[in-house]
Amino acid sequence: MAQQRPALVNKGMLTIYPETKVSSLLHFENHKDATLNNDGSMYFYADFQNDGLYTFKRKTSYAVFQPFQGGVENQNLNGSAPSYFYDVLFNDENLVWGFNLKNDISIAGTANFMRGIVEVDSVYGAVVFEKGARHINTSDRSHIHGKVEQVQLSKDGFTFPIGDGSYYRPAKITTEKQLEGNFLSQYHFKKLHLNRTSKTRATDMIDTVNDQEYWTVERVGKDANVVLTLNWHEKTTPAELLEFKTYDLHIVRWDSRLKVWVDEGGIVDKEAKTVTTPAVLSEYGIFTLASIKKMDIEDDVVIYNAVSANGDGHNDYFKIKNIQKFPNNTVQIFNRWGVKVYDTENYDSRGNVFKGISEGRISVQKSEKLPSGTYYYILNYEHIDVSGSRMIKKSGYLHLDGN
Repeated sequence: MAQQRPALVNKGMLTIYPETKVSSLLHFENHKDATLNNDGSMYFYADFQNDGLYTFKRKTSYAVFQPFQGGVENQNLNGSAPSYFYDVLFNDENLVWGFNLKNDISIAGTANFMRGIVEVDSVYGAVVFEKGARHINTSDRSHIHGKVEQVQLSKDGFTFPIGDGSYYRPAKITTEKQLEGNFLSQYHFKKLHLNRTSKTRATDMIDTVNDQEYWTVERVGKDANVVLTLNWHEKTTPAELLEFKTYDLHIVRWDSRLKVWVDEGGIVDKEAKTVTTPAVLSEYGIFTLASIKKMDIEDDVVIYNAVSANGDGHNDYFKIKNIQKFPNNTVQIFNRWGVKVYDTENYDSRGNVFKGISEGRISVQKSEKLPSGTYYYILNYEHIDVSGSRMIKKSGYLHLDGN
């Protein structure tokens, strides 16, 4: 028979009051018929197993998972019942792997990722961030490897604290207003294998797709549109995608029905090493980064990304030089949350130019003057040459000064 290890077992009602600290040096087990209400501080230095009710009533609740220094085993967080935390700290001073999570945990306050990676079992584990929850100190050395769920997105958006192995590779979603329902995301540092029964295709202007890493973003509940931000990492993202003198970088989505990569556009921030969709997403699934072809087009369009709508005759509208040479075009402009504020065809052909005035947006009345700030554009135009025709997509930011 296997030797039973010593454990601290709660079989009844255990309440930890505010300003009270309790430590468990042994394997801790919360029995299936037991309740642990933690409104103080609970320190777990060995494995944690919850089969009952682990919860809190006050925001003073604090849980610390910190394996013994010098130990060789990872700390296991197991059980058959979900655990509800307010503030929680993950701190593996051994800097081995960290924490094996084979249970559901919910975080309502702040998750502090000091040291150690939280490895989530894909079948028996889940990490849920409740409304208003956040995380701090997330890095290559401490993050979540597995699927993370976020509940009720606020206007501040949410950055998923996800990664794979020793690489922290977050995905961020933002929205104009609070959204009901849940979002789930996970990062995968492995080669992307798609359905091989159909030839993997890409739109004409997508050059090289990053199939060495990818993110999944899922939506649960009501339909909602968000702006997605991904980043690159020199140790995970193929070097050929980061040659900005040659390529633009966009976010692309795999359409499993059409078996094609869809260009979702991209606003590149080289300093932050991020790429953001200029418009909201209407569909979810697999996302990654891709380089966009640069074409040597005679008299190509030139975009001036400053609009000073003050009537002084300088930069009074969004100017796109040579756009009249490509009449089959569309121009869309979005605010920082990806909400469309302007949309037209055959731009600058009949006075249809963007002057800082809203044109047919749901939440702002038409013809309303837009506030000063940064906006994003998507320009699609048809280029025709001896090889035929193709649609070219360009996206970027513009600054509007409405004063």
